[in-house]
Amino acid sequence: MSALPVDPARYGAFLVSMFVLAITPGPANLFAIATGMERGKGAALRGVVGMNAATLVWFACSALGLGALILAFPKAFHVLALAGAAYLVWLGLQSLWAGIKDVERHASARVRAGRSAFLDGFMVQIANPKILLFFSAVLPPFLDVKRPLVPQLIMFACATIGMDLVSMSAYGLGGAALSTRMNAPGFRRGFAILVGVLLITAAGLILSRGR
Repeated sequence: MSALPVDPARYGAFLVSMFVLAITPGPANLFAIATGMERGKGAALRGVVGMNAATLVWFACSALGLGALILAFPKAFHVLALAGAAYLVWLGLQSLWAGIKDVERHASARVRAGRSAFLDGFMVQIANPKILLFFSAVLPPFLDVKRPLVPQLIMFACATIGMDLVSMSAYGLGGAALSTRMNAPGFRRGFAILVGVLLITAAGLILSRGR
């Protein structure tokens, strides 16, 4: 057992905790739903990959000790969270405006060349206060100081990203399933407004958890 990077009992407890966190609606899962609804399955999955790429960056930063630096200078993360929330509000307002003022244009612009779902997802997750909570409060109790840190972080990263991929993809594909009704003008209008509300709600969650 000593040869394992992580104690099996401790790792099992982490898996249970991570499962709960993964399925709980938050900024990332709301973003996945909104992207799936607005831009379809492909964009939803690319957004999920972007969000998990950001999670991987946080794990790398944790291995380098930058997580402690963020905790020492919380205002730096607060600014990052504000930027992420502002970005989501901007996307949400765009969708609301399309739904209220220009339904037909919104329908033809569901997948815009200038928008990268991967980048959108990355920006949402990199500024998600849920990530800081995870690395400052959830993960540390499961780390064993008597064992090498990096192999432990690799195992925890595999579990975290694996569960997030499944849960975020489920949320995103669920949202995309609704997009099949986009040919109905009345549904399309409400659809655009709902996407805007979801994105602005996600921004609100970022701001409330980032304080």
